[in-house]
Amino acid sequence: MQFVSTRGDTPVSLDEALLNGIAGDGGLYVPVELPSFSVAEFDAARTIPEVAAVLLRPFFSGSSLIGELDQILAETFSFPIPLTPLPTNNGSAALLELYHGPTAAFKDIGAGFLAACLTRLEGDAAAPLTILVATSGDTGGAVAAAFNQRPGMRVVVLFPDGRVSARQAHQLTCWSDNVLSIAVQGAFDDCQALVKSVLADATLASKYRFSSANSINIGRLLPQSTYYADASLRHHAETGNKPGFVIPTGNLGNALACIMAREMGLPIGPILLATNSNRTIPEYFETLKWIPRASVQTLASAMDVGDPSNMERLRSMLGEADVLRECLGVLSVDDEQIESEIQNDYVEFGFATCPHTATATYAWRQLDADVREQNDWILVATAHPAKFETIVEPLIGSAVPLPEELSAILSRPSRSVSIHANLDALANAMAEHFG
Repeated sequence: MQFVSTRGDTPVSLDEALLNGIAGDGGLYVPVELPSFSVAEFDAARTIPEVAAVLLRPFFSGSSLIGELDQILAETFSFPIPLTPLPTNNGSAALLELYHGPTAAFKDIGAGFLAACLTRLEGDAAAPLTILVATSGDTGGAVAAAFNQRPGMRVVVLFPDGRVSARQAHQLTCWSDNVLSIAVQGAFDDCQALVKSVLADATLASKYRFSSANSINIGRLLPQSTYYADASLRHHAETGNKPGFVIPTGNLGNALACIMAREMGLPIGPILLATNSNRTIPEYFETLKWIPRASVQTLASAMDVGDPSNMERLRSMLGEADVLRECLGVLSVDDEQIESEIQNDYVEFGFATCPHTATATYAWRQLDADVREQNDWILVATAHPAKFETIVEPLIGSAVPLPEELSAILSRPSRSVSIHANLDALANAMAEHFG
């Protein structure tokens, strides 16, 4: 399969798209054409790796990785992804738990897949490949964990200083020497802009051989589509219904993965995007004008994005706001609503939700009664609440047990450097660490 830039650059193979991260013209890679599936084509697929193999095989057509796809998927989906029914009187709902990976966040899936692919593509390359990742909380930790100590791989993690939780910060900064963790004096959007700038710098690119592990890399989106495919197929097989999904979103990658799965023919019903107080997407749907702005700091820190990169992909693939708002819903959830929802979830469901997951459960509760009851709903849980204990525990009046994987991470020593949000400062930090 060929991939082309959202800005019209020359088509490239999947291998090139994965290694490049971003197109030469600054655009993001999208498939020239999405494959189309019937539900029956997945009848023999009983596990997520098997569903993923059917879904992703067309994307790997012509790739040097095609013969290793099954092993890549076995590595990616090495932990459970439960679909847990919710005890509620407000219609049928279930929680898609994406936080059982090594860093207790849904980013582990895309990061693990990308690491498995790039390690195989690099093989015996003479010089290391340097993976750049901007993070508003969870992406950087997942990428660092996935690439930690991998031969021929280096990682540069950029995160907004003081704008992530203490446990998030620790998981961004506790890795081996092949990982450089940088606290940027600014917001996530400054980190993301730095990644795009350094990828476009010919001198630095020649020295460090860059690729990206943000959801600007198509290798992050492809595996994320598979858990939406799997969850919808499981639900459809049991009920005959197409479930709707409520998805917390910041940079729009996780939501776009669900949209892509629906566009490819998977049995997915309505899709509702839940944002926090960063209202760029809701205002685009309301005004039909795309106006990125500085991000606002919220309790749902991993969603603090004022200029979501994947909107460029979404507009390229489906159309502008007048089209998008006909096939997607969106609701903004503020910090006060997040706090009350964490309490409501604990009382009604009997377990804690993180601030990001709470935006999804809140958005679901705000649906009109007939919409909520006419559809079965899957609410996407993106991170373990133990990563946000200073927010969650006072609200529920109880301690949130640490998952084993997160406990292991927090026991590691932490180190990072702090820089101003400019390209020279980043280049100097890389030179000092990597030489």
